[in-house]
Amino acid sequence: MVMELTAESHSVPLSDGNNIPLLGLGTYANPRQTPKGTSYNAVKLAIETGYRHIDGAMVYFNEDEVGQAIRDKISDGTVKREDVFYCGKLWNTFHPPHLVRPTLEKTLELLKLDYVDLYIVEMPTAFQPGDTYYPRDENGKYIYHETDLRATWEALEACKDDGLVKSLGVSNFNKRQLELILTKPGLKHKPVSNQVECHPYFTQPKLLEYCRQNHIVIVGYSPLGTSRDPTWVNLKCPPMLEDEVLVSIAKKHKKTSAQVALRFNVQRGVVVIPKSFNPARIKENFEIFDFCLSEDEMKQIEGLNKNIRFVELLMWADHPEYPFHDDY
Repeated sequence: MVMELTAESHSVPLSDGNNIPLLGLGTYANPRQTPKGTSYNAVKLAIETGYRHIDGAMVYFNEDEVGQAIRDKISDGTVKREDVFYCGKLWNTFHPPHLVRPTLEKTLELLKLDYVDLYIVEMPTAFQPGDTYYPRDENGKYIYHETDLRATWEALEACKDDGLVKSLGVSNFNKRQLELILTKPGLKHKPVSNQVECHPYFTQPKLLEYCRQNHIVIVGYSPLGTSRDPTWVNLKCPPMLEDEVLVSIAKKHKKTSAQVALRFNVQRGVVVIPKSFNPARIKENFEIFDFCLSEDEMKQIEGLNKNIRFVELLMWADHPEYPFHDDY
């Protein structure tokens, strides 16, 4: 099956009958450091390059630009709306059921689109609702909120029934939290995907196997490792793209170690959403459909797993639903 992946056609089926392209563009942006128009230009170029999957979130503060780029590429005839797969995310402060639909509607309003293809619970950790995304008390401590993931999920199911979203998924959920949804009495729509950190240094074998058994597609974020920003990245891990094994396999294929890391996941059926606003990198990350890793190379790369997360989110480790205390 994997050999048939092409730049034009690299979607895999979701359990609800929809499809998801295996390669997408991540649009995470630090609003304080990203000049206006950056996200717009990146998404526009990505669609021109051949990307058909855009991963965004309200909390990236750029959904208006992302939506504008998608609409401009539709109106100039490059793509039709149904060719583009957009994933939006429900942030931690919007978990209470009555806030779910208005929040999704806000995303649709920013994008100026009628529906999103996938809408996911960004994290299993609820924060106190209000006008700030990162509520803290006077001592600077995060203010959490009682979490009822099943109630949040029911509100999402209603959004799907009303046509605001085609598919529903989650992100950063561990096995126990996935089971909570899968065993919910009266479950109408199963989560089709779980977006988690996934790359050669953190291959997620147990979670991947559990999700496969339950027909849940893994979407891998930080598929190239991450930035080296010490404020939120675990730097105990060396820069992954300099790994000797990846570099030598890349040389053999006349590719970069980044392209090898992406190809590795795609060949395992893991969706990758590398974020880049750099035009050359956006193009380079897309050029992974003209070579194939051998079984031996796949095994070598699997052997690089260090079980170390770059993205630990330790500032929320005391939340009752912090997902990473569990083995998987």
